[in-house]
Amino acid sequence: MTDIPTTKPPRDDAALVLGVLSAVEQDSAVTQRGLSSDLGIALGLANAVLKRCVRKGLIKIANAPLNRYAYYLTPQGMAEKGRLTVEYLRVSFDLFRDARRQFSDIMNGLAERGAARVALIGVSELTEAALLSARESGVEVVCVIDPAHKLPQYLGLPAVAGFDAIPGPIDALLVCDLRDPLAVYEAAQNVAPTLGIDRGRVLAPGLLRLNLRRARQQKATEAAI
Repeated sequence: MTDIPTTKPPRDDAALVLGVLSAVEQDSAVTQRGLSSDLGIALGLANAVLKRCVRKGLIKIANAPLNRYAYYLTPQGMAEKGRLTVEYLRVSFDLFRDARRQFSDIMNGLAERGAARVALIGVSELTEAALLSARESGVEVVCVIDPAHKLPQYLGLPAVAGFDAIPGPIDALLVCDLRDPLAVYEAAQNVAPTLGIDRGRVLAPGLLRLNLRRARQQKATEAAI
């Protein structure tokens, strides 16, 4: 079976700053290694973001026992954390709202064509929107496929590591992945015939812009021939 990519997504700069500011606010004794682990980024990047926050006056450093440092948010840092939090929530809300609308269109279209069972690929901010839209349209989601999700369930559904673990037949595959949606889409396209479904029923919301990416790739391939 075709593997699903497990590449970690690049972290947005504003999200990294918000993560560092939040970690410092919660624990002034946090270490650079602790930041690296908590945020899922390289130690060097954690160090660079922390230093940038200090240079901008968002964080101040104080000496602590045992030759360590303590970090504190400045008033400017508190204000910036608040601003970034509001922006993050606004963007997240916009993403969820658009995803709900687009997945509703997809699910209703599938239901009209007689599709009753689908599998979702990827655990992300899009997955819950897809689940809610499926329930409203009467389409059953049989599982969520994501090798990076280590728990056996996601929101009460079976969570499986690969296409070969899908429980029973399905009528469509829906891409919810945000790490590398194009690679996931193409992996699903490759495996679709072995699952007994048409490649045209490997679907994704328009906000992932997969059609544009594929068109650019095809043009690049044709130009190289």
